[in-house]
Amino acid sequence: MDIRKVKKLIELLEESGIAEIEISEGEESVRISRYPQGMTVTQGAPLPAMGALAPPPAAQASAPAPQPAAPSTPGPSADNAITAPMVGTFYLAPAPGAKPFVQVGEEIKVGQVLCIIEAMKMMNQIESEKEGRVAAILVRNGEPVEFGQPLFTIE
Repeated sequence: MDIRKVKKLIELLEESGIAEIEISEGEESVRISRYPQGMTVTQGAPLPAMGALAPPPAAQASAPAPQPAAPSTPGPSADNAITAPMVGTFYLAPAPGAKPFVQVGEEIKVGQVLCIIEAMKMMNQIESEKEGRVAAILVRNGEPVEFGQPLFTIE
């Protein structure tokens, strides 16, 4: 197995806060876990290409990140929530100390950048797929996010 691939998987594990990740394709598999004894890496045959290393959502189990207090509405529904398209670290601004992309109460348009999710040292701009007003920001700046986790509530 190429050591660079293993290092990238370890970085993904560290950045996302996931306790364990296992990726299998046919007879090829790699498992990396984080426990108090240290990190354990077990592997089978080498994986084919880096593009095939995206873990399935079921392999991304970890404790949910604490979320700031939301308004008195029940949780965000699928209709008015914007969710994380990937696992990574959530950032509200393009740089530390910079003005946030959006704030609560602000009107947004389709295609407008809402935040950045850093995954494997790549900064991915997350754009709005909806138009409306930002009712709540459900994740704090710098927190890890899971695939499908609600990030914003839009009215």
